[in-house]
Amino acid sequence: MLKKVILFFLLGLLLVIVAFNIWGFATLGTLSPAAEPVRDADANRVVMVFGATGSAGDGLLKAALEDPEVAKVYVITRRSSPRIEAGVSSGKVEMRLHQDFTDYSSLADVLGAVNTVLWGLGVSSLQVDDATYTRIQVDFPVAFVEAWLAARTEGPMSFHYITGMGTDGDAHWALEKSRAERELTDLAETGDLRVFSYRSALIRPAAERANAFHYILEALLRPGSLVITSDELGGAMLEISARSDELPNGTLIDAADSIAYGKAHSSSQP
Repeated sequence: MLKKVILFFLLGLLLVIVAFNIWGFATLGTLSPAAEPVRDADANRVVMVFGATGSAGDGLLKAALEDPEVAKVYVITRRSSPRIEAGVSSGKVEMRLHQDFTDYSSLADVLGAVNTVLWGLGVSSLQVDDATYTRIQVDFPVAFVEAWLAARTEGPMSFHYITGMGTDGDAHWALEKSRAERELTDLAETGDLRVFSYRSALIRPAAERANAFHYILEALLRPGSLVITSDELGGAMLEISARSDELPNGTLIDAADSIAYGKAHSSSQP
């Protein structure tokens, strides 16, 4: 009896995975990178990364470190990590220890030089109450963009924000993330800043932090474009920044779109 229950459970799980992949293959991917893009080599000259100690942000930092068009990376963080330390040792990264993510006055000396911001700072709605979630997911990035625009309005400028698949839903976390998307986009309407929101599905950690379970999930979800590695996502962000006239402010990037731009970025690297 137990064997039958396990068998039916595994069969049901397999059917769900297949159905999810079919849905992803059929519905995701609304953007196509231009085959012969006009790329601005200075668009990512100075990059700022938030959330670099997390599984997603670590990969964003990895992408910035490996991109030869990035001359300087500012990492804004509460604590360090092995990749941050390695970046600091290389001379490419400057780490700024920061505690209050609603006040960026301590960054006034560098904000005017920043071209691209990769925002990987976030938290699961299961870990905090609603008020704290709103503070982290909405108040933190909005306060930063306001401070950035007070220091600089001339492009190239791009802000890349991970929101996640399901952000168009009606759960509290989805409503707040979609509100952040709108507020950030509205802030950028009057200048050269472009804001991009990434509605990714599974973001697999970079190879240095991934385990066997991550790779199994990747294998199961890759057919439907439902998984991207964190460094591939970082590459997609940098590629979209470099294509400074290709996508307008407020563009929503789904999981398949990120994969496409990530591949384009890999192809553009020497």
